[in-house]
Amino acid sequence: MSETTLILNGSAIQRALTRIAHEIAERNDTSTAVVIIGIQSGGVTLAQRLAAILAGIWGHAVPLGSLDVSMHRDDLHQHITPKVHPTAIPFDVTGKTVVLVDDVLFRGRTVRAAMDALNDFGRPQRIQLAVLIDRGHRELPIKADFVGKNVPTAVAENIRVKLTEAGGEEDSVQLERT
Repeated sequence: MSETTLILNGSAIQRALTRIAHEIAERNDTSTAVVIIGIQSGGVTLAQRLAAILAGIWGHAVPLGSLDVSMHRDDLHQHITPKVHPTAIPFDVTGKTVVLVDDVLFRGRTVRAAMDALNDFGRPQRIQLAVLIDRGHRELPIKADFVGKNVPTAVAENIRVKLTEAGGEEDSVQLERT
């Protein structure tokens, strides 16, 4: 039997994304050099929301893409058939500040795979990482630049991010204990 605890509701998620967007704007003086790339699948919807908020702050559209890291994972051999999602980066990342966006930062392996995959699209000037939830337990020296909420967890616990665009009834972040 599992126990579920609500960590963030819809309005708290929106506040966290708005704060992250303002932090991105403050840290990047040249707004036209910033591109947003969501890591499939959890980071794509969050990247779309961040790009929309940043467009309102900066007064211009922010280039938006999505990146699948399935074939760049170091645990690929453990999956019989990896679930591959589309990668769509319709712009050159060379010389840009790429803000990678994901829903949950855990061990750091997905972010490492994302940086490897990003190399196929050019050489960014800088890569920044924005995550909605940082739950700790890093196995690699990776740290998010922008964090919605730090949620210390046990390794056996799970974080579930539910967003309406991804089929959730309402936006929420929940901690599941088994």
